[in-house]
Amino acid sequence: MKPVFLIRHSKGAPGLRLFGLGPNLKPTRGLFKLQQFLHRNAFWAKERTIHDLRKCLANSDVIVSIWSNNEPVGFGRALSDGIYRGVLWDVVIDQNHQKKGYGKMIIENILKSKEIKCTQKIYLMTTSKKLFYSQFDFKEVSSQNLLVREI
Repeated sequence: MKPVFLIRHSKGAPGLRLFGLGPNLKPTRGLFKLQQFLHRNAFWAKERTIHDLRKCLANSDVIVSIWSNNEPVGFGRALSDGIYRGVLWDVVIDQNHQKKGYGKMIIENILKSKEIKCTQKIYLMTTSKKLFYSQFDFKEVSSQNLLVREI
């Protein structure tokens, strides 16, 4: 089995975003590889450009990635005001690396981060992984409606 590296990026992931750094802070074309990883593994991320990913990462409070053989196999990020509300975004595991505990590693690291751990309410949206998130005490809420404004 190849070694796996979990990276808890600094806020905004400057190493990944600006220099393409991967495991052990080595240049790996990381941002390009992240783009390709998301394109292959998340139907909702197929149109993300490098420019947009840079901006997305720059404005994210918590970013966690998992790498194997200098390739991303897991990714997740979160935004938070640090006290009242937070949102988990873009939690993705490579389809060939699912059922190995990587999703759990990402969620646990995000939830333990200083930016999220004391947040009163954390939101997330999922199309098919409701059961997975229930192990972290996420519950479906019928008393609220999801509203979306698209531009």
